[in-house]
Amino acid sequence: MTMKKHSILALLCSSVLFCVACDDFANTSIVEETMCVELSAFDYAAEMGIGINLGNTMEAYWEDSSNSTTGAQTIGSNTPQDYETCWGAIETTQEIIDGMKAAGFQTVRVPVYWGNMMEDDGTYTISEEYFDRVGEIIDYCCADDMYVVINMHHYDEFLITNHDKEEVISAVGTLWTQIAERYADYSDYLIFEGFNENLGSQQESDSYTDDELYDYVNEMNQTFVDAVRSTGGNNAERLLIVSGYWTNIDKTTDARFQIPEDSVEDRLMVSVHYIDNGYYWSNQIGGSDWLNYSQAQCDLLKQAFTDQGIPVFVGECTSIYDAERFSKDAIYMDSTDCLEQMLQLIDEYGFVPVLWDVCDNFYSRSECKIASDSDAQLIASAGEA
Repeated sequence: MTMKKHSILALLCSSVLFCVACDDFANTSIVEETMCVELSAFDYAAEMGIGINLGNTMEAYWEDSSNSTTGAQTIGSNTPQDYETCWGAIETTQEIIDGMKAAGFQTVRVPVYWGNMMEDDGTYTISEEYFDRVGEIIDYCCADDMYVVINMHHYDEFLITNHDKEEVISAVGTLWTQIAERYADYSDYLIFEGFNENLGSQQESDSYTDDELYDYVNEMNQTFVDAVRSTGGNNAERLLIVSGYWTNIDKTTDARFQIPEDSVEDRLMVSVHYIDNGYYWSNQIGGSDWLNYSQAQCDLLKQAFTDQGIPVFVGECTSIYDAERFSKDAIYMDSTDCLEQMLQLIDEYGFVPVLWDVCDNFYSRSECKIASDSDAQLIASAGEA
């Protein structure tokens, strides 16, 4: 097993030094070493452990499709916190992230709607205040030596369904260049994920053949990778996560889905969501068919990606299994037991699991701890493994 780089870096510098951009040290060898260029993408996957989403927070927005650039309404006094809390979340604090780390999580995924606070002028210029607020949350995670993943969330859907392909590709390049430049001095504890679940949803607004949709998805991912790499510096080596077709396992493991070309070796992962998704929504959780289906989905991912040298990032996993989701012949009838089965399966395949969560749901942000005692014990024991 790879030695945890957290312990290596602790000998070199404080968490603030290696995680947060610092003008005094930006060009020193210590900061350059923290990129850990000797680690493989699979080493990073092992390091990232179990993650949790900061859901319904920085990706929250009020839709306004008539606003052709932003897709969003102006809320309140137009501050980042107006958007951060508009779907019911409380304002994110260092204490909330501290509690996540104490619970056993090593990675926080921060979905972001970059259209909030953006001027409707067609330039796709991201708000400096919004950049600052996302940066503060990144800093909270870095202060706890946690990996933090930021993406483009829901805004990709707005672009895809409201603009033609040429405009979408251009906007994606503009947006990811800005994001990469803004956070370029962060170490490799910051990871960029291109999109959320909407690559392939072009069919909702335009007429494409299946092959053309795959080509569109592949071009979106290639544009993301090229934009980040073009900014140089730490971004030349940064780990990137390319998003699957709908983040659907069957769609993404199709041979027509292509991993982008990259200018650096061994710095890409692929993102999918919910290995038991089909059985969850058909209320068949907990039985042997559920387990067999989930393992078959993992087998598809292993054959398509892991065996080809590409780690798998399960960017959203079910955290709570409600009673109505269980099948009549369920072997496992408890939410924590089902979560344990899925985490064990994902771990066996070497994937990175990130629980989907919103404010005071699985993890209580008001109390800074996992709400259920049995869930808390599970995550703590899994994090120690």
